[in-house]
Amino acid sequence: MATPLTADQLLRALRAKGLRVVEHRSWRTHNRNHKGLWGPVHGVMLHHTVSSGTQSSVELCYNGHSNLPGPLCHGVIDKDGTVYLVGNGRTNHAGSGDGDVLRAVINETTLPPDNEADTDGNRRFYGFEAINLGNGKDPWPAAQLDAMALAAAALCEAHDWSEQSVLAHAEWQPGKIDPLGPGYPGHDGMRALVRNAMEGDDTMPTANEIADAVLNRDAIPAARPPYENSDYATNKTWPLKYAIQTNTEAGRQTLDIVRDLRDRMGTLEHTGMTPEQLQAVAAEVTRTLVPALLDALAGRLQS
Repeated sequence: MATPLTADQLLRALRAKGLRVVEHRSWRTHNRNHKGLWGPVHGVMLHHTVSSGTQSSVELCYNGHSNLPGPLCHGVIDKDGTVYLVGNGRTNHAGSGDGDVLRAVINETTLPPDNEADTDGNRRFYGFEAINLGNGKDPWPAAQLDAMALAAAALCEAHDWSEQSVLAHAEWQPGKIDPLGPGYPGHDGMRALVRNAMEGDDTMPTANEIADAVLNRDAIPAARPPYENSDYATNKTWPLKYAIQTNTEAGRQTLDIVRDLRDRMGTLEHTGMTPEQLQAVAAEVTRTLVPALLDALAGRLQS
């Protein structure tokens, strides 16, 4: 539970995380406070806009529509990671949701299934709308996902919350599905990104988080020449997967060579060889193993 940030505090918190922030029109005084309470706040809710295009999406979230007046959130996050501030105060983004979920957010515990709509969320959550068609096909670029995590992390840090104070609209209101789509890491995955974006958190990513980043995020570039005319050109995950695999294999080969060199040299201490014989063995090691070691290292760097 916390007192909502002022407009200046919100702006500073977002920019302190390195986000590009655009102040849209009269966002500082644009709200729905005349329709209900704003605060205390308990967390950050993430949505997708079900729209495309930056300017039109920002205007939609600022103005709202015939069935729901704006602002529809506090900030709109573009595909390139830019955050457009469109509201400050109570906004029409969360609607009514599950009181049990709210209590879990407050306690920063695992969220229960959202099966009721008995609690006003517009009063209690900051809201960010990320531009996405919401059709399960529109991809999520890495820049956008990073901005979502950074924006949520900024508010969590400002209020001394953990990543457990971040939730998706789908986890709050029955029947909602957002955010979703290719490359979106899932709601727990997004919380992991928020955790990693928070200051002072030196937690290493888990194997599953790394796999999500490598295999599922659309921002991985397509293969470059000479693969541009092959099937690899349409597989955006292939170049990074290939680099990881080849680097790992080269690393194993290098380690094997170093171990072999260590073992061979270690046996010389107990052989009673003359200095001339030791010199001959060292020359043979240099002739055979060192070039192999250099080749392996070169292959690793080129990969």
